[in-house]
Amino acid sequence: MSTRETVQRRDDARVRRCLVALVVLAAGSVMLAQGQVGTPAAPNLGKPVSEAEIAAWDISILPDGTGLPPGSGTPEQGAKIFVAKCALCHGPEAKGGVAAALIGGRPLTDGIDTPKTIANFWPYATTLFDFTRRAMPWQAPRTLTDDEVYALTAYILSLNKIIGPADAMNAQTLPKVRMPNRDGFIPRFPERIP
Repeated sequence: MSTRETVQRRDDARVRRCLVALVVLAAGSVMLAQGQVGTPAAPNLGKPVSEAEIAAWDISILPDGTGLPPGSGTPEQGAKIFVAKCALCHGPEAKGGVAAALIGGRPLTDGIDTPKTIANFWPYATTLFDFTRRAMPWQAPRTLTDDEVYALTAYILSLNKIIGPADAMNAQTLPKVRMPNRDGFIPRFPERIP
C-alpha cells in the first residue's frame, strides 16, 4: 500500500467519525427539542443556606463603622480580658511574645523594613475591631463577645496612646478614632469615611 493510499484511508476514517458524531448530535438535539431527554439531575451537593446562617458570617466592618454591632468596652475592661485571652501570645502589656507586639513601632518614614504595627500602619480603628473579632484568639477565633472585642480594641488603642485610658469604645465612638497613619493610604470610598 502506498503512502497516498494510507493517507486517503486515514482521511476517510476521519470523515466517517465526523459524520457519526454529527448524526448522534442531530438525533440528541431532536430528542431534546421533543422533550424526550430531560436535563441531567443536579449533583445534589451542599445544602440550602438560610438568611440567619449567612448573617452569622456576614460580619464585615467598614472604615466608617458600618457593620459594627451593639456593645461597648473600656481599656480597663480590656486589660483583664487581654491577660486572660491574649497575653500568652502577645506578651505582657502587648509588647510581643510568640506573636507580634501590638504596641509601639517606629514611624514608617524610617524605611521600608520598619515593622508595621497597629500604631504606625493601620489606618482605621474599625480594622482592629474587625480583625480581632474574626481571628482572635488564634486557637479559638470568633469566640470573643462583641463587648470583649470593644474592650480589647479600647485597651490596645489606649496602650498605643491613641485614645485616653478612660475612653469607652462602641459603634459610635470607634469610627471617630483617628489613627496616626490614617492619611498614609488612598481610601477606596472617600465619600463614606468620616
